[in-house]
Amino acid sequence: MSDVLERFLRYVRIDTTSREERSDRVPSTEEQVELARLLGEELRALGARDVLVDDHAYVTAHLPASPGAEARPGLGLIAHLDTTEDAPGHGVDPRVITYEGGDLETGAARITPQQLPALNDLVGHELVVSAGDTLLGADDKAGIAEIMALVARLAAHPELPHPPIAVCFAPDEEIGHGAGLLDLEQFGCAYAYTVDGGPIGELEWECFNAAAVTMRFQGHTTHPGDAKNVMVNAVHLFEEYQAMLPAAERPEHTEGYEGFIHTASVSGTCEHVTARYIVRDHDAKKFARKLEVMRAATSMICLKHGAHAAEIEVEEQYRNMADAVRPFPELVDHARAAYRDCGYEPRVLPVRGGTDGAQLSLRGLPCPNLSTGGFCCHSVNEFVPVSSLEGMVDVLQALVARFA
Repeated sequence: MSDVLERFLRYVRIDTTSREERSDRVPSTEEQVELARLLGEELRALGARDVLVDDHAYVTAHLPASPGAEARPGLGLIAHLDTTEDAPGHGVDPRVITYEGGDLETGAARITPQQLPALNDLVGHELVVSAGDTLLGADDKAGIAEIMALVARLAAHPELPHPPIAVCFAPDEEIGHGAGLLDLEQFGCAYAYTVDGGPIGELEWECFNAAAVTMRFQGHTTHPGDAKNVMVNAVHLFEEYQAMLPAAERPEHTEGYEGFIHTASVSGTCEHVTARYIVRDHDAKKFARKLEVMRAATSMICLKHGAHAAEIEVEEQYRNMADAVRPFPELVDHARAAYRDCGYEPRVLPVRGGTDGAQLSLRGLPCPNLSTGGFCCHSVNEFVPVSSLEGMVDVLQALVARFA
């Protein structure tokens, strides 16, 4: 048994929520620095080399290869420090329970086997849950704990086969920064894996193409008693725009390789409304078409209501990493084999989201994504089986052995 559970329980108590409104700085929240410093101290205590916690809260360190594997290419293992702002992240109170079947209830949170059929396979298992009023933070502190537990195991048993290894814990993955500032030359790896997936056994090397779209609608206000033929209500401009977007391409109607246009937030008044969207698709042509539809709808609003009635701003976030990973089939083959070595059947899935690996792959560091064991991320129902935390440490050990 490793110390992965003890580490995980310690890490999730640190609030590392990233903030979209502070995305002009890295990290977006100072709390991520607290976890970064703790991890740096723990890595130094384990004897890792070249431990660095930089001004942007990137944590990097290196482990020497086992005897005989010194000439093998370096392998990176990466997880992210931050948690999503989609659910409360302050005051996480983790607890270990034994799931007895039926509805999984933690405080005010509840999820049923009908909503999550995987619960039927977890009866009798120990699960780490929150108190039900916050997320847990398995995304991605489970990945951090699993990598750290592997480092501790290799430090205690340097004879276990492994190539030169570099680890990185990066800030602000949830708001699209991810590993954008990682110094790849200093990191010194030929390949890497992010440990940032879901239930144990998942393996992902394809992801969405992604963009953030900000729409601004400008109305014209006047007293509602004198509004006829004068008032232009920005709220109604937004409603008219929204009606022009394809309803079938909302996230709640898509799965697998199907992309979406997601209305993430709306705020404003009669005079001005701001709407924020995220646009996703695995297929580059379909992705471009979605953005084209949004631009065309913007033009239609302006044609009908005036040149300044609507404004669109598109920020491309990341691209599908498949093209960068495809030339290195051994990355997928070794990961599949490592899962099987530990008794898990691998499930190769397209990521319906993004990971740090998307940015890194397109920067020249091929980087598929491995599971953490977690379920229901980005919600107060988030949990992770203790057996999955332990199992992923074994999977990582089997994986690095294959690269040796």
